[in-house]
Amino acid sequence: MLRTLTAPSTTLPPPLLHHLLTLLTQSRTMSQSTSIPRNQLRIRDHSFDDYMEVEKKIRKVHKFQDLILTQPNSSLSISRLDNFATRLGFKQFEAGQFILKFPHVFEIFEHPVQRILYCRLTRRALEQISQEKSALLAQLPQSVVRLRKLVMLSNTGRLRLEHVRIARREFGLPDDFDVSVVLKYPEFFRLFDGKESRDKYVELVEKDPGLAVCAIEGAREREYREKGVDAEDVRFSFIVNFPPGFKIGKYYKIAVWKWQRLPYWSPYEDVSGFDLRSLEAQRRMEKRAIAMIHELLSLTVEKKITLERIAHFRMAMNLPSKLKDFLLQHQGIFYISTRGNHGKLHTVFLREAYKKGELVEPNDLYLARRKLADLVLMSPRKAKMNTELVNYRREGEGERDRNRYGGHGYTDEECVDHITDDTRRQGRDAREYSNSDLDDGSELDYTDNDSKCQEPIVETRE
Repeated sequence: MLRTLTAPSTTLPPPLLHHLLTLLTQSRTMSQSTSIPRNQLRIRDHSFDDYMEVEKKIRKVHKFQDLILTQPNSSLSISRLDNFATRLGFKQFEAGQFILKFPHVFEIFEHPVQRILYCRLTRRALEQISQEKSALLAQLPQSVVRLRKLVMLSNTGRLRLEHVRIARREFGLPDDFDVSVVLKYPEFFRLFDGKESRDKYVELVEKDPGLAVCAIEGAREREYREKGVDAEDVRFSFIVNFPPGFKIGKYYKIAVWKWQRLPYWSPYEDVSGFDLRSLEAQRRMEKRAIAMIHELLSLTVEKKITLERIAHFRMAMNLPSKLKDFLLQHQGIFYISTRGNHGKLHTVFLREAYKKGELVEPNDLYLARRKLADLVLMSPRKAKMNTELVNYRREGEGERDRNRYGGHGYTDEECVDHITDDTRRQGRDAREYSNSDLDDGSELDYTDNDSKCQEPIVETRE
């Protein structure tokens, strides 16, 4: 009978086994790797988050402005405001509370005839809208160049018109850019329908090699001339400004230094004929994707765009699928803010373009848009003080009128009542003439700044 000899099984005690597993995990996490880690935590930058807090209010203000401007006489009855609350993303009675928070943008007044409350835009808000439209039209040639460079970033030299339309505000394009930009310049653009789908595409007639220059190349040249750094270190590098509180270790510095010296292909260069199967080619394509997003942000007016709108150009520009995790690896170049829309909206900022929450090189369109932010942030107490000063001036004018006309002067409300009483009295004699303004559809322009009263002119029968 044969017996099989087996070695005695030796089992380690649980404390010793736990100690060995801990040493193994520590050796893996503390390995001297010189590659940028892929999974990184997002470090908050309060300057960008505070910027987005203001933008969140401005986004709601824009909805109210568009709604009021589409109404007759550019005014909306307060009683009808709750009917549009769900359309604007508000609950019941929240829309009125939101309007009262910004008295420098919205003005509540009582209709002199109907005696109900109406809402309209203030004079400053209307001036801001007019200034933004003027700045948008003035920089229309620059918008044409932006659109040409944007289409040049795509692999096929064409982009879906709907994707450009969604991001038209970020690139400084007018609402009717398909007519005022695309069809107006047939020497640059061509508009056609897709073969497999009904989507419309905008295509370049011919690529201009003079426009195939990235914004980062100009920044490298300035840094080389001002700081005098080594040309080899600046040749393929990006401007890196890490957020406050970002921990930079020894090996992370080495990884960033190696990544900065890694060559890559330009975003405007066609890479369709290259062999991209090697590991070195994949690393260059990853850095090219960073340069692609950098150039995309440089083409915007405010050097920021939402992550969701970048995803629209992902297939056309060879961008990775997980954009958020990809951009978190380079928090010194970009910043992702989650403020706005309850954390569902992600806004990507170009860090080098901002300093202390303001654009380093502002343009006219950016300055016109920031004036609305100034009105939103202005204290409501100042609006109350301005109203008191206006009332004090009106009281002074009324006292002068009383002294001038023998001790009696009409105020605005008395003047309106006087006009209303005369109209009713004359209407009893000639009712068909008193209703003529309502029959032909004409509307009177009632303002709170009228200092003189005019007697109503009523036609009489011959």
